[in-house]
Amino acid sequence: MSGDNTAALALISSMATRQILSRLASDYAAQTGQAVAVESVGGVDAARRVSEGEAFDIVVLGSDALAKLEQHGHVDASSRVQMARSGIAAAVAADAQRPSIDTEEALRDAILQSRSIGYSTGPSGVHLEKLFARWGIADTIASKIVQARPGVPVATLIARGEVELGFQQNSELLDQPGIAVLGPLPEQAQAVTVFAAAVCTKSSRVDAAAAFLSFLVSPRTRAVKLAHGMEPA
Repeated sequence: MSGDNTAALALISSMATRQILSRLASDYAAQTGQAVAVESVGGVDAARRVSEGEAFDIVVLGSDALAKLEQHGHVDASSRVQMARSGIAAAVAADAQRPSIDTEEALRDAILQSRSIGYSTGPSGVHLEKLFARWGIADTIASKIVQARPGVPVATLIARGEVELGFQQNSELLDQPGIAVLGPLPEQAQAVTVFAAAVCTKSSRVDAAAAFLSFLVSPRTRAVKLAHGMEPA
């Protein structure tokens, strides 16, 4: 089916790529006349909605989450493109003292000394839980953990004073009000998430969706990705 060529393409994504996709969708519409309606929610919710058969043309998620949708036939695996790479960063309130996180040992000490620690349900949160277990501090800090609900930015919890030290994808912390970004995690503790995009099998506008995916990975999008805290994949 070709579908209505005048309608906006429907895209769903996790929150990490919200700002990048919003900007790129606007640029694409200006260049081609093809509108793209971007809906960004918690990654868990985005994957669930696609798996339950909600009609989207495109989905953008972390590679692992997208692979699960591929396995169950919810997206066209042959259409998959790697869009951007993102590391995890840490932040505190804008007026708070700024602990060092330059080394793995300094990061561990900062976590142990913090009154509360926040992270998301997304790939960054999964990585941090594994990191705490590797360090042998998971039980020690369990009572201090505040996990953001899907779709709620960790930056919001930090700015409200609900979390003293927060972690999330760098793109989600960048330029958020009320917080100070300490920087990326040190290399030994870092995890890079590759965000990928694919055409949903429910799409009735496969060619138009594929054309937008080609744009997402074109050199023209590099500057936007870098400006929003990610690197081209």
